[in-house]
Amino acid sequence: MRSAPNHLHDAQALVIEGNPQSRAILVSQLRELGVGTVAQCSRLSDARRKLEVGCYDVVLCEQHFERESTSGQDLLDDLRRNQLLPFHTVFVMITAEASYAKVAEAAESALDAYLLKPHTGARLADRILQARARKRALQDIFSAIDAQDFERAAALCQVRFESRQDYWLYAARIGAELLLRGGRVAEAQTLYEAVIEAKTLPWARLGVARAQLDSGQPAKAVTTLESLIRDDDAYADAYDVMGRAQFELGNFENALSTYRMATSLTPASISRLLKHGMLAYYTGEKSEGVELLDRATRLGLDSKMFDAQALVLLAFARLDNNDQRGLQRTVEQLTRLRDRSHAPARPHRLLAIAESLLALQQQHTARALDDVRRLANSVLAPEFDLESACNLLALMSRLVMRSLPLQEADGAIDTLALRFCTSRAMTELLACAAAGGGDAPERIRAGHNQVLKITQEAMTLSLKGDPQGTVEQLLAAGERSGNAKLIESAHQVLQRYSERMSSYPALQERVEALRALYRSTAPPARLGEHTSGQTAPGGVSLSAGYKPPDAEGLLASTLQAA
Repeated sequence: MRSAPNHLHDAQALVIEGNPQSRAILVSQLRELGVGTVAQCSRLSDARRKLEVGCYDVVLCEQHFERESTSGQDLLDDLRRNQLLPFHTVFVMITAEASYAKVAEAAESALDAYLLKPHTGARLADRILQARARKRALQDIFSAIDAQDFERAAALCQVRFESRQDYWLYAARIGAELLLRGGRVAEAQTLYEAVIEAKTLPWARLGVARAQLDSGQPAKAVTTLESLIRDDDAYADAYDVMGRAQFELGNFENALSTYRMATSLTPASISRLLKHGMLAYYTGEKSEGVELLDRATRLGLDSKMFDAQALVLLAFARLDNNDQRGLQRTVEQLTRLRDRSHAPARPHRLLAIAESLLALQQQHTARALDDVRRLANSVLAPEFDLESACNLLALMSRLVMRSLPLQEADGAIDTLALRFCTSRAMTELLACAAAGGGDAPERIRAGHNQVLKITQEAMTLSLKGDPQGTVEQLLAAGERSGNAKLIESAHQVLQRYSERMSSYPALQERVEALRALYRSTAPPARLGEHTSGQTAPGGVSLSAGYKPPDAEGLLASTLQAA
């Protein structure tokens, strides 16, 4: 007997299956269930495009594809991580006996249901209807999230978890994710730990590590993750978070090894190829980085998951290899991304870097020097970010390699270092970007030391009983440099000693203005994760971040399905 009434007559479904006979069977079974519209495709790349522009209620996907390196699980992981599936979509993985264990593990995280071959139409119906029933049971939570009432959604999740109502573990996971994203890190960690106490689950242990990382405890996160990986060495999301923790500790070699493991587990994951490739590139493993970024580009250039910074790094590599044709192709690819972007500020910025490299390659040195000067003069502009800083440093290093002097270079590097050296990891990333540019890496590290010195000297005033002097000194340095660490340090001291400061209201106004101007509360930059709306590894895709396709995309999807 079916677990819920069949309300599929107005539903849209997508079948992703490489075998024509199996695909025909699945399409036929869905139509027998009364599904209103059924689209189909034989390749995962086609499926990704359909899912990016269309909206489906049910997706049936084969786990393994004979002539593709990508698996159905890889597709699902990337879609969820990049928030390309709405909550209401039921994603059913179909698998043979040999891969059952792998899919069963995946069921603990993002998968709605799995189906073991051979299967009957009745069993398929049961899986779909059960999943839809769960989504209906949690509709109040999903509705609150859609309305961006995250506090109410988190509270509803907590109530369901504590009262052990239907789907209480799933609700706990959503609730913890909401708390974590809302900055309530300690509460999120407490909820994850409560889940572990009730039933040890890998995603809950990973959640504890994410909470530790977000609360500024990367070393503790590494310890938690080491234990998790010992128990489950095939949990790819754990390697993602471990790599981030090692990166934030400044252990780039360890992070690179960790990303290698994640990529080996999911060789067709666009986001993992990007992270691995970018870190390899910046840490001097250029050939490895280029190969990975090339692969990510071939797999995902037209995907929303792709990060165009990969093309900029490839452009630098093409210049270094005197590959004019390859560099021209990269400029053309960035031009395409710029032209189709709805928010073109960043695509314009990245394309401008590639065009400067092409000018260098074609020996139009005056154009390249003018571009560098323009960028150097904008280092303190609020919109100038860490990515822009890395690209400027790399561009300057190419001028040095070609013996093209730039009088403003040293001053720009010093200003840039004072602004962006907020941690050891950020300092080393900038130094890596500047490699080959004479003494630029040493100047960047000297800038970091200067930031530390400014902080220490200001904090000495608090120890002497003058916390207001600490805040004023940190604020003055933050206003000069735009350094997020100095600004946030001023904010923390101000909050801690607010009752002892006569000028608290004025200082608070200055601090908040700086925090807003330089976005000092924003999460630290992560390689390969510049795309807005991406879900953190191990996280849950939340519907408030999901943007349905526009009417044109829906129309195209409907016509293709007909």
